[in-house]
Amino acid sequence: MNFAFYDFLGTIGVAFIILMYLLLQLNKIKSTSPIYSSLNALGAGLIMVSLVFKFNISAFIIESFWLLISLYGIINYFISKSKSR
Repeated sequence: MNFAFYDFLGTIGVAFIILMYLLLQLNKIKSTSPIYSSLNALGAGLIMVSLVFKFNISAFIIESFWLLISLYGIINYFISKSKSR
């Protein structure tokens, strides 16, 4: 089995997403936290990079939505923060 650099990037992405979900379930982080959304977005992005080399439409679709929803969370955080000032 070959473990190429893109497999490594995808694995790091998976680790970010799993870690954030674990911290959320352990009440160590809030879902509205920018770090939660940022690491989810980064994780999805890294997985999508790995999919460029070994494409899978189902994985690409879910990671696209994961990335978009995470970006929405980041934008929403900064909008609500600027409104509270």
